[in-house]
Amino acid sequence: MYVGKKVTAKEINFLASSKFTSFSTMVDDTNTAVVTDELGHKVIPAGTILPTNDAKAKGVLLNEADVNEGPQMVGMLVEGWLYGQRLPVAPSAAAMTAMTAVHFKDADSLATPTSGSTSSAS
Repeated sequence: MYVGKKVTAKEINFLASSKFTSFSTMVDDTNTAVVTDELGHKVIPAGTILPTNDAKAKGVLLNEADVNEGPQMVGMLVEGWLYGQRLPVAPSAAAMTAMTAVHFKDADSLATPTSGSTSSAS
């Protein structure tokens, strides 16, 4: 008999279309998005922008990756439509620009107003 901790999966669908293109890539525990789950495993959540959420972005991780035992081969979405608000971390403007074939259905709501946009004349 197996005795272990009860784990509940919490996956949110961030795909806006069933048509997308993904390629294989390697991830490891040096990624900045690595978190430790309730079992103590190092994981990178599905929907993480790879390799980083900035101008270096190339794609989005399709499934959660457990990197506790070393580097893992994963699927990285490089073309398709997504809901950016459903990703674990909203994409930065630089990442959205860098991923030219990844489109965000909710791009208007992802655009954050710049602080200090209203200025007073002195």
